[in-house]
Amino acid sequence: MIVRQFISWVRTAPAGERAEATRALARAWLISDLSEEDRAAAEGALLMLLDDPSPLVRQAMAEVFARSTEAPGAIVQALALDQPSVALPVLEHSPLLIDADLVDLVATGNGEVQCAIARRVNLPPPVCAAIAEVGTAAAALELIENAYAELAPFSWDRIVERHGHLAAIRESMLVLEDLPAATRLALVAKLSDTLTQFVAARNWLTADRAGRIACEARERSTLNIAARSLGDDMSELVRHLRSTGQLTAGLILRALLSGNLELFDHALAELSGLPPARVSALLHDRGGGGLQALLTRAGLPESTFGAFRIALEAGDEIGFVDTLDGAARLRRRMVERVLTYCETDSQAAEPLLILLRRFATEAAREEARMFCGEVAHDAVLPMQHDLIAA
Repeated sequence: MIVRQFISWVRTAPAGERAEATRALARAWLISDLSEEDRAAAEGALLMLLDDPSPLVRQAMAEVFARSTEAPGAIVQALALDQPSVALPVLEHSPLLIDADLVDLVATGNGEVQCAIARRVNLPPPVCAAIAEVGTAAAALELIENAYAELAPFSWDRIVERHGHLAAIRESMLVLEDLPAATRLALVAKLSDTLTQFVAARNWLTADRAGRIACEARERSTLNIAARSLGDDMSELVRHLRSTGQLTAGLILRALLSGNLELFDHALAELSGLPPARVSALLHDRGGGGLQALLTRAGLPESTFGAFRIALEAGDEIGFVDTLDGAARLRRRMVERVLTYCETDSQAAEPLLILLRRFATEAAREEARMFCGEVAHDAVLPMQHDLIAA
């Protein structure tokens, strides 16, 4: 009887009063002990109110039903397809929307709809993949910042591919501790390309010069990322480097001259198709032809074989590093030893000598920076003690 009176009254009531009455009726549906007759009548009234011309009425209904598992399914579905101001609470919170519903809504909805879905708790991989594939940059950013979103590696890569040129996307991704190494490297490449185009467009550097500086910066970043990668993450990183054409003899030599034997081993295993254990055994066979056979199978230029052999010998004598910072920097003694050998080796090609000379300059400058930093630090400490004493 009360519901019938409500239906009669609501037809002529002002929009604000209709909204408040609708909110009360929706709450009654969820928490009141209605008879079967009244419950059926209440559901009919709520379904009728889906056609109310005022969004305030439908918003009130959406706010009440958004988080409920007991809400009428047909009403929730209708609210999810309403205009964004009505649909957003349901899209962001309703447990009644299944993965297929959400994927379809991502594909057909606007940016506001996609952002609301991207904020959902426990967002499953299929929905994340849909947002990564067709979502706006704002939706991708919401997804990145959602700690409860389950993104597959390919979804991370798709976000980088579509939105990696945007600073906000890069910054949000790079602070994530568990971001896959290959994805992190792809972000670095996006940043490098953006900066190269920016510098070249303003004629600050020629395109060739800017490209070479960017390439060197990418290689240094690769070593930094590789120094923090282990196991499967390292394997994925090396596969990414190969698929993008970055797993070159120069990069592999840089890894070895930085003391990063793990990246060196994984790179040769990837290129040769041999298991890591077999690669390790061949690398330790310095007296025989194991190293040469391995480098040949990996497809590396024969002119670099001597450089790799001397670098391995120098590493055995000096010791390979086992710190994150150390595995990302060229080691000056190793570089100079390899350069000295190659300058007297008739097999060494001119491009290799140019590369080693650049490595030597980089290593010397980095060593000088570290020395000056230590000197400055040591000078500051006595001054601090004197100030404290004074």
